[in-house]
Amino acid sequence: MADTGTGMDMRCDILICGAGPVGLGAAALLIARGVAPSGIVLIDAKTLPQTAADPRSIALSHGSRQILQEIGAWPIESNAIRQIHVSRRGHFGRTLIDCGDYGLPALGYVARYGKLVAGLAAALEARAPVILRPARVSALIEEQDAVIARLEDGRQLRADIVVQAEGGLYTEQSAKARSREYDQTAIVAHVQASAPLPQRAFERFTAEGPLALLPQNDGYALVWCVRPDHARSLLALSDADFLARLGNAFGGRVGRFTAVSARNAFPLGLNAEPAPSTRIVAIGNAAQTLHPVAGQGLNLGLRDATSLARLLARQNSPVSLQQFDAQRRADRRATVGLTDLMATVFARAPDGSLMQTLLGAGLGLIDGVPPVKRLLAEQMMFGRR
Repeated sequence: MADTGTGMDMRCDILICGAGPVGLGAAALLIARGVAPSGIVLIDAKTLPQTAADPRSIALSHGSRQILQEIGAWPIESNAIRQIHVSRRGHFGRTLIDCGDYGLPALGYVARYGKLVAGLAAALEARAPVILRPARVSALIEEQDAVIARLEDGRQLRADIVVQAEGGLYTEQSAKARSREYDQTAIVAHVQASAPLPQRAFERFTAEGPLALLPQNDGYALVWCVRPDHARSLLALSDADFLARLGNAFGGRVGRFTAVSARNAFPLGLNAEPAPSTRIVAIGNAAQTLHPVAGQGLNLGLRDATSLARLLARQNSPVSLQQFDAQRRADRRATVGLTDLMATVFARAPDGSLMQTLLGAGLGLIDGVPPVKRLLAEQMMFGRR
């Protein structure tokens, strides 16, 4: 059980480092499966108002909606995605995935990161776990029968199991076996168009990387992946020139792009397959940082949290962490492999090449073979659970 006391030392059964969506979700799932709230401690570097004000757009799959419903964190303010249009710029062949083909109300949803965190925090508030905000972990020391977490303010916490949910703290366990940088930078913004198609998302592959439009409010959340030097030139353009370049890259399926918000950019990389540890387990971004193509990162993290909560509720011990690693290996590798393939395969072949023609034809083939399209859709909506 957690003992916060009045001294410098604390003790708990499960310490969760990171109170973002995956960390909060893990705590709520643990409690829903019978773990005593008093035995759980969450630590986060930011206050709740700071995190709840985060305006970033995120994609939630239908499977993630089911997880959020289970813990009382749904509905949240969001826009439904009923169709996903996947195409290759300048080539024939496309795939259209429609929720109606699978008897679902939506394939996924677009929400603000801060809104999701606020909803999860509200759902967790009545369950009353111990949450330390703002607080930072400076070191994790794994012993035979516990993990010692040292906080920057001098406090020390002893836990049976530590869950790293948000990344940022380096330990031997957090080192990734698979790590590399993509030759791509993601430009993110909110754009408006003259002829938007409600509830349809677009994944458009270009010679430099994917370009995604996700329906949100009165326009689209844009994620445009280009080479770093191109990103710098795009960021330097006026709004009008940027929208013209975007129109050239995307095409006219939503009409003319008419407005854009402030633009931000960040480099892209792949970090996955953390090294095993006896009492420390990584989930979400602490376990794997993916390319944003197909919006799978958060959804994979929530599936991590679901599996881990189920196992720790049965037995809060290193045995459960071994079982977790085995259970999650297939889904993690499939999702990492899919996003890595989608991020790089189209960008490796130059425009006009035979390979690009074959890739475009492949999208058409997927669209024409329902079992193959269903496998793709189910991986994006549910993963391997």
